Amino acid sequence: MKVLLAEDDELTRHGLAEVLASEGYQVVQASDGAAALEHFAAEVPDFVCLDIMMPERSGYDVCRSIRSTHPDIPIIFISAKSEEIDKVVGFELGADDFIVKPFGVREVVARIRAVTRRCHVARGDNPAASFTMGDLEIFPAELRATREKQTIELSLRDVQILELLHRNAGRVLDRNTIFNHSWGEDYFPNSRTLDQHISQLRKRIEVDPKSPRIIRTVHGAGYRFEHGADGESKNEQ
Repeated sequence: MKVLLAEDDELTRHGLAEVLASEGYQVVQASDGAAALEHFAAEVPDFVCLDIMMPERSGYDVCRSIRSTHPDIPIIFISAKSEEIDKVVGFELGADDFIVKPFGVREVVARIRAVTRRCHVARGDNPAASFTMGDLEIFPAELRATREKQTIELSLRDVQILELLHRNAGRVLDRNTIFNHSWGEDYFPNSRTLDQHISQLRKRIEVDPKSPRIIRTVHGAGYRFEHGADGESKNEQ
């Protein structure tokens, strides 16, 4: 899923881009309003994050221009302008959300995930559609999983990894295959990126992360989901 991020402050832009990328989004960055409109026309992103006070064209102008041709694309304002009138103007222009700086990473992630769910609905994805991995039921369009009555929040990348393993049940998937699917072929990770992500994902979806039953490690080869398996072979953990 592609996100256009328009923000003139370099540190803020790079920080937000890192957060979005870690969640599994392809980020297109723009440092001013004019560049944002150029990138929007060229890339056609799934949703847009806009600062308000930017050179060339303000975030309000960019939002107004996008809304004239794409009335349904989700737009989030992320701005230091925190007066009620600023939010009112943003929502009247058609923004879906308004995040005030300074913000916390958890707040941004939660709101981005909410927008992603709306994107799935807008595309006609069935929020009730699911698949199971052991006793875990995953709802991709909702970025959630459930076990009994417990709800587990997932990132877009978490879902991508689980979908890939589920489609290839019984097969060992090497790291390059998982990276290319869930990070993109242009991403050049360090050797621990995938292992660290899998470790964090296991903490949320496994009953016992130290003895995983859903995402199993095949040492020296990669990872595997063994549909219906009760035990682990001696080279798995």
